[in-house]
Amino acid sequence: MAMVEGIDSRGMRHCETTALGVLLRHEGLDVSEPMLFGLGSGLSFVYWDAKGMDFPFLGGRVKPFELTRNLAALLGLELLVEETTSPRKAWQNVARPIDAGRPVGLQLDSYHLDYFTTKVHFGGHFVAIYGYDEQHAYLVDTESQGGTVSTSLAGLARARAERGPMTARHRSFTIAVPAGLTSLKDRITPAIKACAEAFLNPPIANLGHRGIEKAAKQVPKWLQRSENPREDLPRVALLSEKAGTGGALFRTLYRDFLAECTQLSENGHLRTGHRLYAEAAALWTQVAALIATAGESGDAEHLVQAGSVLHELARIEHDAMRALSML
Repeated sequence: MAMVEGIDSRGMRHCETTALGVLLRHEGLDVSEPMLFGLGSGLSFVYWDAKGMDFPFLGGRVKPFELTRNLAALLGLELLVEETTSPRKAWQNVARPIDAGRPVGLQLDSYHLDYFTTKVHFGGHFVAIYGYDEQHAYLVDTESQGGTVSTSLAGLARARAERGPMTARHRSFTIAVPAGLTSLKDRITPAIKACAEAFLNPPIANLGHRGIEKAAKQVPKWLQRSENPREDLPRVALLSEKAGTGGALFRTLYRDFLAECTQLSENGHLRTGHRLYAEAAALWTQVAALIATAGESGDAEHLVQAGSVLHELARIEHDAMRALSML
């Protein structure tokens, strides 16, 4: 058996920030989950309806692992990333740092993890691994998934080897915090401005504020788009509110990040952004409820209402990011 000592496995809401928190606290850097999310410029939006998809997907954050890369670059962290097509080498990349006393972050498909009761393929899931024995791996996952958990080594290997949307090639990573780390307060403005710039100027129409506007036009048609609306629509609502987003499609996390920032700065643009994202978070929860009700009732009027709220959200988030871009 190999086990990293002194792991702080406090529960968090989102998987990537949960894994980051474990790795950084072990290095002596204790940052709140909203601050991790915000400093990683994690907020985004995507309306994804690719060919071959059974039903559209609403995403509220940047691509998997982009948050981690953003955070490491912003703070000057030493991020070591390993990827390989070899399962044997992939395990060596994990066992070596654990044997040396360092936890490891993993990106994998949650479908194959023993403790996941809802079996849905999702290749952008993250955990921190801090130990193993001959049969099991010992992990930290989100609070909703149990916090400190274990899974079979065979299941972990399948989860890491899975191929499909958002998967990585057995990706593992470690983080080291250098001496003389830059002040977090000094990095808040660059992180916010980078997030705002990407949101305000998306390269395609299904991203950022343009993506929310696209969703506003498409969501009212969802009863016709779905072959099984009683399952598809409530699932979208569940993914928005419960599936590791922290609530309101990550808007609650970003609202709380901005609230922390207002404690460090009296900037009026920052206060405006916080106020508007508090409003947006409440409206996203309303959209999720309307979509779920439409699926359960078959009444398209709820989707029409959801579309109207989404139009308002596109405006609110555009105005919020425009204010934040002026920091």
